[in-house]
Amino acid sequence: MYRHLFSVAALAATAFAQNATNSTGSEGTPSLTDLLSSTESLSSLRTAIEGVPGLGEILGSATNVTVLAPSNEAFEMFMSSAQGQSFNDEDAIQALLQYHIINGTYRSDAVTDMPVFLPTMLNSTDYANVTGGQVVQAVMQGENVVFYSGLLNNSTVTEADQEFTGGVVHIIDRVLTVPRNVSSTAISAGLSAVVGALTQAELVDTVQSLSDVTIFAPNNSAFNAIGSSLGNLSMEMLTDILTYHVVNGTVAYSSMLENDMTVPSLGGGELRISIEGTDIFVNSAKVLIPNVLVANGVIHVIDNVLNPNNTETEPDTEAEVQTPAFEGATSTDNLGSLTSGVPTPTSAEFGAAPTPAEDGGEG
Repeated sequence: MYRHLFSVAALAATAFAQNATNSTGSEGTPSLTDLLSSTESLSSLRTAIEGVPGLGEILGSATNVTVLAPSNEAFEMFMSSAQGQSFNDEDAIQALLQYHIINGTYRSDAVTDMPVFLPTMLNSTDYANVTGGQVVQAVMQGENVVFYSGLLNNSTVTEADQEFTGGVVHIIDRVLTVPRNVSSTAISAGLSAVVGALTQAELVDTVQSLSDVTIFAPNNSAFNAIGSSLGNLSMEMLTDILTYHVVNGTVAYSSMLENDMTVPSLGGGELRISIEGTDIFVNSAKVLIPNVLVANGVIHVIDNVLNPNNTETEPDTEAEVQTPAFEGATSTDNLGSLTSGVPTPTSAEFGAAPTPAEDGGEG
């Protein structure tokens, strides 16, 4: 475990130095190094930092940051998971650490039940192709401050507002998950039809290379609902449909969407947003799962395939399932070749804590 963390600390020194100043803060406020030394539940993190000469001084001079510090138990859970045991790429380790440092000081009382999306120090285009750095979602749920990261994995603050000279530390119960690319995230989320359609249209690389995207991704049931029409789609028609689900140049998190607003799609047509109570609709599709963070933006999972040639259909806000936007289409339980080559998730990663590695996993 510490072998990887030593590498993380060494690689992160430059990133922390970018925010370093000579400020000593209020009298009696500890440096980050002192805070870590006096907090037993962060001993795993402290031990790793102490193994790198000079790093403590750099960390202690960081300013205007919020540190999401996984507890000893969080590190142990992560390192015993399949992901943690295979996590030995130095660039990935550096990205993981940077993702736990939020630019700006955010105390727990600033978090409400309205989700906010806070930029982190993770801005390497290998892992984050969003302007201003990859974000974490912060929201108050009940009496808990919760941070959502990649794959909708959640980390709850167990000890909040530990002040140091450069900001605050929130101790969290799970290591954050760095958002992955679109296809990997969609596979983990069970959106095999989206992945299959993007693959057939040869759009996977195109969509994943874009920066600042919002993707309205139909679930598999939505594709099933128009199953009879899928086999009749030409490559051009499929491309038109898929690019109509993508907004390029704007990462529109749910908190940014407003009633009656329109947003331009990658394919050229406009998407119409409507809000009824707490429900969000895009054209005639309901957003089922909002704010799935990906490397280059955000995915909102929807219950209907959007039709660029039928943009005036209004949503039925009382219906459990929306009427398909493709006239004459009938449902099928078999998506056939659309999903036949798409990998199935190897573990329940989506919206879950890290799962223990099976025997024989990489160390």
